[in-house]
Amino acid sequence: KGFFPVEEVFTFDAINSRMQGHPDMTKTPGIDMSSGSLGTGASPPLGMALAARRLGKNFHTWVLLGDGEIEEGQVWEMAWAASYYKVDNLTAIVDWNKVQQFGFPKDGNLKHRINPLPHVPEKWRAFGWNVLEVDGHNFDALLPAMEQAKATKDQPTCIVANTIKGKGISFMEGDYNWHAKVPNKDELAKALAELETQRPRA
Repeated sequence: KGFFPVEEVFTFDAINSRMQGHPDMTKTPGIDMSSGSLGTGASPPLGMALAARRLGKNFHTWVLLGDGEIEEGQVWEMAWAASYYKVDNLTAIVDWNKVQQFGFPKDGNLKHRINPLPHVPEKWRAFGWNVLEVDGHNFDALLPAMEQAKATKDQPTCIVANTIKGKGISFMEGDYNWHAKVPNKDELAKALAELETQRPRA
């Protein structure tokens, strides 16, 4: 909070904007590390969590992973090491929407053949993690899971958040083409209007 004006978010993916799809720590305030290539965002948080424990710092490290990203071997090297060293101040949240940039893993079509990674919760359990499964669209489920993760001792936690890509926007929901696509002004207005109708009222 306070790193940049909220309005700057609306420059996302524009030329010369600091708000890019792959964060750059040399340009965007509040970014601890540059990322982009799948898998490279998993190991640094483990190092941060281990350093915090060694230095006696009382903070929890969170890493957000996609189901496409966890096909990278480096993620599982991190998972094994975190379990081995009982890094309980580390939580991975896996956005499990079963979609990747160029298609659905289950399709396995010839144009964009994608290797599916089924049984995601079971895989994290096999690596010795405490695993919690939640509806990733439900904050009443997600927030208690995060508190439970922070309270878990002697093992890291993986929160598997079951989600639907583009949830709540009629022309985006379940459409992988929106992975790296930026809406135009009319599409943005329509999307925001649809989301506004779903906002809980006091």
